Amino acid sequence: MVENGCLQLVVREYDVEKDCKQVVELERRCEVGPTAKLSLFTDLLGDPLCRIRNSPSFLMLVAEIQVGQGKKEIVGMVRGCIKTATCGKKLPRNPTASLSHRPIYTKLAYILGLRVSPSHRRMRIGLKLVQKMEEWFRQKGAEYAYMATESDNDASINLFTKKCAYSKFRTPSILVQPVFAHNVRVTKRVTVIKLTPLEAESLYTCRFSTTEFFPRDIGSILNNKLNLGTFLAINSNEEWAGLDRFLSRPPVSWAVMSVWNCKDVYTLEVKGASMVRRGFCKTSRVLDRALPWLKLPSVPDLFKPFGFHFLYGLGGNGPLAVKLTKALCGIAHNLAKEYGCGVVATEVSGNEPLMLGIPHWKKLSCADLWCLKRLLEDYSDGDVGDWTKSEPGLSIFVDPREL
Repeated sequence: MVENGCLQLVVREYDVEKDCKQVVELERRCEVGPTAKLSLFTDLLGDPLCRIRNSPSFLMLVAEIQVGQGKKEIVGMVRGCIKTATCGKKLPRNPTASLSHRPIYTKLAYILGLRVSPSHRRMRIGLKLVQKMEEWFRQKGAEYAYMATESDNDASINLFTKKCAYSKFRTPSILVQPVFAHNVRVTKRVTVIKLTPLEAESLYTCRFSTTEFFPRDIGSILNNKLNLGTFLAINSNEEWAGLDRFLSRPPVSWAVMSVWNCKDVYTLEVKGASMVRRGFCKTSRVLDRALPWLKLPSVPDLFKPFGFHFLYGLGGNGPLAVKLTKALCGIAHNLAKEYGCGVVATEVSGNEPLMLGIPHWKKLSCADLWCLKRLLEDYSDGDVGDWTKSEPGLSIFVDPREL
């Protein structure tokens, strides 16, 4: 039990049998972030653990208070997970090695889903939850912990940077595109190959293992039932002779991405929209149904629960990589339409060159902020030094299990 002023607070592990109903209700009372300056509500489909249960190691904590004789109320929660991921790269000792760099891995923890009941904020409950979660991270040997929040979420940023000693680390962009009523036309000048999970693992390990935050267990992600496939795009005048040939002699230009089905994990709903905004969106759909041959980009109904697909593992090379990425996004849009999704989304580094090939609506997209903390100061600096002080690279790998 933690004395929190006059409040008697207990932070403990989530009990799926007795806590589920209260936790789901608390989640419904908490707004999850801005989209188009609106509030985005997340419905976890009755499973509070769904956002972390696919991670290698995870924990959920709840904060509970006594509200009457024999009656307790959950007023806060936090989720955390741990994995091994890339934090840098080093040159091989043997200069004749086939790879110019090798990844440096670290045990990395991630904090997500921190919620405090609106009626119990400013009582240090969020701080207690984070501190307790960090204790578990240290016990499990995690060297670093990070969290992600919207760049304009001052309350969350102040909690982590001023009270929990996290450093502002990376500023990726969340790019969101509506799923329209019509398929996107994909140019015939591009050949798209759907890779098997084993082929995708070989490609990612060979080409992206030195990218920041690349998960060492990439095979577990690619073989997960929520992974809908990995798609590789090359110019149509290039011959596809199999992955081995591709890895040994890649074409001049290529691009790759994978698709994760968030629709089966949770749904979203935009709340707080004005009648004018709602009316505009509805009018676009009415016009599209009346004039289908025009293939107008009508706005789907985002004001009721909708699912989405997440695009991850984006990468590529060559002068046509942006064009090939755009073609892959078209494939992903059509797949999301087939699944009945409202939007497709991705998150990329602010320096990502392929961002130019990712269609998105600025009104739905937003800037993100990742904050990082070193948990175990007695670790040697090794090859990468203190990761919190490193300069950002061009790309990051966003793990879809941590959305």
